[in-house]
Amino acid sequence: MAKKDFSKYFKKPNMKESKKRSYLEVEKVDGTIDNKFLNLGKFKTYYLRTYGCQMNEHDTEIIAGILEQMKFKRTDKPEEADILLFNTCAIRANSENKVIGEIGRLSYLKKFNPDIIFGLCGCMSQESEIVDKILKTYTFIDLIFGTHNIHRLPILLSEAMFNKVRVIEVWSQEGEIVENLPKSRSSQKSAWVNIIYGCDKFCTYCIVPYTRGKERSRSKDDILFEIKKLKEDGFMEVTLLGQNVNAYGKDLNNNYTMANLLEDAAKIGIDRVRFTTSHPWDFDDEMVEIIGKYDNIMPHIHLPVQSGNNEILKIMGRSYTREMYIELFKKLKKAKPNINITTDIIVGYPNETTKQFLDTISLYEECKFDGAFSFIYSPREGTPAAKMNDNIPLEVKKERLYELHEVINKYSKASYEKEKDKIVDVLVIGPSNKNKNILAGYTGKNQLVLLPGSYDLIDNIVQVKIDKPRNTALLGIYIENKIEE
Repeated sequence: MAKKDFSKYFKKPNMKESKKRSYLEVEKVDGTIDNKFLNLGKFKTYYLRTYGCQMNEHDTEIIAGILEQMKFKRTDKPEEADILLFNTCAIRANSENKVIGEIGRLSYLKKFNPDIIFGLCGCMSQESEIVDKILKTYTFIDLIFGTHNIHRLPILLSEAMFNKVRVIEVWSQEGEIVENLPKSRSSQKSAWVNIIYGCDKFCTYCIVPYTRGKERSRSKDDILFEIKKLKEDGFMEVTLLGQNVNAYGKDLNNNYTMANLLEDAAKIGIDRVRFTTSHPWDFDDEMVEIIGKYDNIMPHIHLPVQSGNNEILKIMGRSYTREMYIELFKKLKKAKPNINITTDIIVGYPNETTKQFLDTISLYEECKFDGAFSFIYSPREGTPAAKMNDNIPLEVKKERLYELHEVINKYSKASYEKEKDKIVDVLVIGPSNKNKNILAGYTGKNQLVLLPGSYDLIDNIVQVKIDKPRNTALLGIYIENKIEE
């Protein structure tokens, strides 16, 4: 008998192909799972570990939804799982090292149960050098798929389970927009709503345009229908999600913009509307106006600046200047005076001078951000920055990061201290990770609040009086009788 051909399930990523952008209209397809796969996981369990950004968290909800519709049951113990999936991040080398380390640590499970399926997905799967390394060194990995073909998981998993073949299917260019995929949401009150996939900005340091493909917007009807259904189901908060949400609609050529979508989402009447992440270049005045107009659009914007020096911003390919960023920052503060603005900053970019770094410090001092994620530059293979000459010693980079942290902590502490004695609305999400007798939740400004209280407060928006601000959290007391403003 001729051996079955599985070459169609051995498609490796190609970084050159992933950089290309087609101008063909993206097809919308139905992601409903075929009935023949619905009992594939009966009496079996899965373990799913997530690394990286909110987009990965949302992808994990879809992967979990697919597996659970196939009758798999989730477990938090890898040793109990029939399938182990690692949804990975490629934004920095440290993220990749964590994944590789965890996979290596759990490899012993394959010796005790050869039928276990080890799977790798997410952004690392889109990198050709990573997949080559996995194929050569981690031979126990059974399944690799990427960010563009999550909806094909039932097909790929079936082949890996029943035909005992290694299945690698990574699309280097974006596929379709897939609707009607099941989701197993991590919260019953707060939901991610993806509005746009991919990114076309090609910042010189960033791997995302290669791993996530070109910008593709979902239709407004599908997005608004999802939000309406979430409201009907009792959800209180939605976060409009994308690699660059502000670019929403530009590929649809119908004059319906992110500002229009944000307004229509707010009009649905759900308690809280958020969005992330924004690129300053696409943040127009109409969007600023809408943010200021609606109370249920939350007073928190994450607005990555990356550097405070114009020369570095230009080399990064950020398409705005320090002055343009500060002007936008002031517009947001004027439109919604109580708004909290957080940011991302990279230090030690190739050949960054001391003066250029100090420009970043001075920008931070001028804006007085409420918080920031800060990183030492991490080269990503295949990006333009990876080819740049980097003559900054690691110790200098560490010193700059430490100096920046001192400034970040100063203004973060000041931001939290401004909330002292205020009564704030808090969406309680569950018990604190460190103390199960203390509840945790978030204000409209996205500040963490810790408070004593009974578990029946979980998944409710409650009023809390802040009495003890800390550097990274607010300690408060639940007000039983809600005070109407």
